Amino acid sequence: MPENHARKPEPRHDGASEPAAVPAAPASSDGPEAAVPVHRRSRKVSKAAGKSAGNPLLGWLKEIATVVVIAVVLSFLIKTFLFRAFFIPSESMVNTLDVDDRIFVNLLVPEPFALSRGDVVVFRDTKGWLPPAPAKTQGPFTWVQDGLTFVGLLPDNSEQHLVKRVIGLPGDHVVCCDAGGKLTINGTAVDEAYINPAEVPQVRNFDVTVPEGKVWVMGDNRNHSADSRAHMETDGGFVDLKDLEGKAAVIAWPLNRIKTLDNYPDVFKNVPAAH
Repeated sequence: MPENHARKPEPRHDGASEPAAVPAAPASSDGPEAAVPVHRRSRKVSKAAGKSAGNPLLGWLKEIATVVVIAVVLSFLIKTFLFRAFFIPSESMVNTLDVDDRIFVNLLVPEPFALSRGDVVVFRDTKGWLPPAPAKTQGPFTWVQDGLTFVGLLPDNSEQHLVKRVIGLPGDHVVCCDAGGKLTINGTAVDEAYINPAEVPQVRNFDVTVPEGKVWVMGDNRNHSADSRAHMETDGGFVDLKDLEGKAAVIAWPLNRIKTLDNYPDVFKNVPAAH
């Protein structure tokens, strides 16, 4: 019998049969494993290399465009969900913040992360604390600046936001001042280490209880800050929590002032919770 004929499988002890021996297929000269002459491969590689190296400027421009698009998308996502840049136009927070400082605001405060007494916050002016913004002068590249501000690559300098320090949370009883001239919160006097030491704050008496959904804010440069004290005729001087953009976290510019911002927890550590 010829050797390449299949033989009947022999029974195994487990009831299965060994598969019939299948003769190996002869190798094809033009199959997937067939050799390609070296000179043919070289020509193909040379053509591919010629196409990629034909216009190096175009390849470079594509890479730059890709990097720019990725940067803009990431900046927009960060600005929308994590941080946003703002410009400081006034002296109300000196020495904590100077005029022309650029700051980054954490948008995750007050939600999902809780707000604390002492936090420096940026909020929208929905109650008319600021005069109406002057009409913006339109220039040939105004749209570029607006676009970069929108995606977060430039700080917001629209000046229709305010920056102050949170002194009273919802339910807090805030009074100025006790016999020693100190601010009290829920009956406890506090030593406000963040106040501008260059001037002694003028006493402006008030006695307020912060409603739910609102906060009481004051500037660190007390004699030059039109804060909650100056707007008590408008909703009691309180700021709505929903108007907060977030917590100012970092001074990013100028370079010699780069630092994180402190909320001075030791100042408020002995203040009891609101009843």
